[in-house]
Amino acid sequence: MEAFSSFFDSQNRRSWSYDSLKNFRQISPAVQNHLKRVYLTLCCVLVASAFGAYLHMLWNIGGLLTTLGCFGSMIWLLSTPPYQQSSKRLSLLFLSAVLQGASVGPLIKVAIDVDPSILITAFVGTAVAFVCFSLAAMLARRREYLYLGGLLSSALSILMWLQFASSIFGGSASVFKFELYFGLLIFVGYMVVDTQEIIEKAHLGDMDYVKHSLTLFTDFVAVFVRILIIMLKNSADKKEKKKKRRN
Repeated sequence: MEAFSSFFDSQNRRSWSYDSLKNFRQISPAVQNHLKRVYLTLCCVLVASAFGAYLHMLWNIGGLLTTLGCFGSMIWLLSTPPYQQSSKRLSLLFLSAVLQGASVGPLIKVAIDVDPSILITAFVGTAVAFVCFSLAAMLARRREYLYLGGLLSSALSILMWLQFASSIFGGSASVFKFELYFGLLIFVGYMVVDTQEIIEKAHLGDMDYVKHSLTLFTDFVAVFVRILIIMLKNSADKKEKKKKRRN
């Protein structure tokens, strides 16, 4: 799902003029209400994603088909005009979340088999990071972190090319570890940038809470998956060290 997350992140980036970047007005009540709606929808979407992971546990449905279905439903959602057929767009959003959860289901199943506490810790850690960085973006001066957008986009491009090269030529464990931590750093940064970008779009009249929820959802999943993989890898390394000590 990394390529799909990168695709939708790139679709949600916009360039800002120098004059708009100098504007640091406070968040208006209308934008605050919009943010409440976005985060409430995001919470519901995360529940739908957890349901998708649960369906994988029951019927082992997660795989290539659910990944392609998630990709297709997201494209369908983004191609549907905003402020029209709101119920349809919400249904597509929840469908994307369920399919995304099913696609991540195999990784979640591995975490549960190894140690269920790893899954809980990864989710709580992601949630805490998401809340902290989102609040940092809201409390900071308006557009202060939008300057990071170009840097993060360049870093994301480097990560994609690195993953492409690794898939063709093969990569060592150190390269894989670098990709994990580098990708985690990038998407944590996008949490901040996307939050401020959503605020600016809302100030400019774009109150498409469905699309904005999708943006934050892809960021959340990207961070969660990387944290979970890192914790699983660390757990495996600890077990190997214990075995070596015993031998």
